[in-house]
Amino acid sequence: MIVSKFGGSSVASSEQFQKVRDIIKSNPERKVVVTSASGKRYKGDNKVTDMLYLIHAHLQYSVSSKDLFTSVQNRFIKIQEELSLKTNIAVDLEELELELTKRCSIDYLVSRGEYLTGILLADYLGYKFVDAKDIIRFNYDGSIDFEKTEMLVKDAMEQHGNIVVPGFYGAYPDGTVHVMKRGGSDITGSILARVLNAEVYENWTDVSGILMADPRIIKNPKQIEKITYSELRELSYMGANVLHEDAIYPVKDLNIPILILNTNEPEFKGTMICESILHDEAKGIITGIAGKKDFTVITLYRHNASNEVGLLRKALEVFEKYKINVEHVPSGIDNFSIVVSSKNIERVLYDVVSELKQVIQSDSVKVTSNLSLLAIVGRNMAKHVGVSGQLFKTLGEHEINIRMIAQGSDEINIIVGVENEDFEKAITVLYDTFA
Repeated sequence: MIVSKFGGSSVASSEQFQKVRDIIKSNPERKVVVTSASGKRYKGDNKVTDMLYLIHAHLQYSVSSKDLFTSVQNRFIKIQEELSLKTNIAVDLEELELELTKRCSIDYLVSRGEYLTGILLADYLGYKFVDAKDIIRFNYDGSIDFEKTEMLVKDAMEQHGNIVVPGFYGAYPDGTVHVMKRGGSDITGSILARVLNAEVYENWTDVSGILMADPRIIKNPKQIEKITYSELRELSYMGANVLHEDAIYPVKDLNIPILILNTNEPEFKGTMICESILHDEAKGIITGIAGKKDFTVITLYRHNASNEVGLLRKALEVFEKYKINVEHVPSGIDNFSIVVSSKNIERVLYDVVSELKQVIQSDSVKVTSNLSLLAIVGRNMAKHVGVSGQLFKTLGEHEINIRMIAQGSDEINIIVGVENEDFEKAITVLYDTFA
């Protein structure tokens, strides 16, 4: 049994609905379909979810949202009419419009994109529509109640056989709708794959798998055929966003593979994400390269800093106080550095530095901004001697100064810091060297 999730671009129009049906009908094992809300049909178009968030903002400030709601309404009615569906989606839209007058919750409102898309898709596929609030159960702390969810999902499957479930939301024990983070439909599909112990979790989107590097920087980068969960986590953290990172956890323990596929090019085999990959299936030294710009490094100097117990903890508590996430903490004998996102610290930078000086009693504090972090990720790096040396040589030969180095003990990734102005150049020369 296969769980198939379709992203917003896959259900953006009646033409895309037809592609989804062709995919589902080509394999009878695709019994569970998860859908996002209807996305952009063309460049400059709006996602339905974005419009729903905007409607909520209008309601908050008592501004008319009539035009916005009409746009949402027209999107769904057009799909219904063009596909000659029996479902009268206008009734559901009228119910939503009535709820707007009651100042419904933001979670309920923004979940309606997936809800309405799911109703239409179920009709078109001939599958049973199952509302996510009836089977995806949250605890009141926001965590998934897997035991209850598994029971409800299996009951729905026994009753209906083939189902369409809207992604992105579920419900608390009292039935109140609760949404996940944006991109949460990926998580819905992963949860269903887990509780049903699916053979594979397919994630259909508008790209033919995961690429070794950002195509905005590298022209026609190679596609990654297979990647481990751990490698994907590293690349996702550094900006390679094809799949919501939280979608990995539900299926990881059961080793259910995730397959990234393209709705517009279903003949491509895509990228397989799994727990481990056999040695003879491994290709190349590295799996991928990713990175992000705009980090700030705060370096604290203190004689024998490495020998003083609790010194680093005191520094980190300052960042915790200001609710600033710490990315990396490279250290030396008489100093250690704390790397953070520039965006997160810019408003309180001087306060943080001042407090660090007092808490650490530092000999000096140095702040370096405009730093980019690059992650070179690969499960095979540990098996090859000289990867780090080749990396440093390559950057040196192209006059790219390395400002920071970090490597995990599992040797799955090497992270280097370079100036923002060298970011694209560094990605390019490293890709040319290792790809």
